[in-house]
Amino acid sequence: MLELRDVEVYYGGIRALRSVSLTVGEGELVTLIGSNGAGKSTTLKTISGLLRPKAGHISYHGQPIDRLPAHQIVRLGISHCPEGRRIFGRLTVEENLRLGAVQRRDAAGVRQDRERVYGLFPVLRERGAQSAGTLSGGEQQMLAIGRGLMGRPKLLLLDEPSLGLAPLLVTAIFDTIQQLKRSGTTILLVEQNARLALDVADRGYVMETGRITLEGPAAKLKHNPQVEHTYLGT
Repeated sequence: MLELRDVEVYYGGIRALRSVSLTVGEGELVTLIGSNGAGKSTTLKTISGLLRPKAGHISYHGQPIDRLPAHQIVRLGISHCPEGRRIFGRLTVEENLRLGAVQRRDAAGVRQDRERVYGLFPVLRERGAQSAGTLSGGEQQMLAIGRGLMGRPKLLLLDEPSLGLAPLLVTAIFDTIQQLKRSGTTILLVEQNARLALDVADRGYVMETGRITLEGPAAKLKHNPQVEHTYLGT
């Protein structure tokens, strides 16, 4: 479904991604793990069109997308839930969800997907008329994911969904991620909690200083001595 081949991204004169190559197959949950500043969020931003690669290629279902603007990439079926949630705090929960479907014209389908989001996150239905900025951190993360789902994505990019959440909420968010995978949504997950990420993923990539240094089935990466020592604390 998604392929990055030798992608290079710069911030001014600083090279943030160095010949990054990865693939995501349809129906897979693939995780990208690594320390802060490794380039994980930059990779997602480049896929979604927020950053432009200086070299390399990105294709989605065989179609080049590395020169498309972000709104056209969304139309192709890629939704990006960014690090830090980035919800619209002054708008209501309902308005945030409607913005997630802003490019859609199938009103019945939008209503159906809103009900799906409320089914995944019942608390959002209760908070529908509430300003999103007054939600708890966990509720804001639920809203960010729900907003991403309102675009009916075929590929969902999740950036640090557990960041800053209490353990019980982290469990709830990851239960939802697994539900989404079972329902057929393809997911590329960036997550600092490497143990959790590898527990739910099919495959994984390890990124260090802008490079992919390891890749393979998630179960094998969990038992890789380098991953155990650096990311799993064992």
